[in-house]
Amino acid sequence: MSAPLILGALWVIAAAVTAMLPMRRQYVPGLSLLICAPPLIGWIGWQHGYLWMLFGLFALLSMFRRPLLFFARRALGLPVTIPTDFEKDSA
Repeated sequence: MSAPLILGALWVIAAAVTAMLPMRRQYVPGLSLLICAPPLIGWIGWQHGYLWMLFGLFALLSMFRRPLLFFARRALGLPVTIPTDFEKDSA
């Protein structure tokens, strides 16, 4: 097995563990996973072909659809709503 596939499998495990965290604790590891994903998917595509890169890109878009929509709306200047789990407690 090649290094990009091993790192890809570890990335998937880290994403699954991050998804099990409470919403407030998902932000930092989720953002770091989101930043690491494009180079990793590109490396997988370079080593194993563009079909596998497309599978990885589809999986990334499926897993991070809400954060990516949030960042896209902010970049376009459209209104965004913050989930209630991220709002500060008033008490």
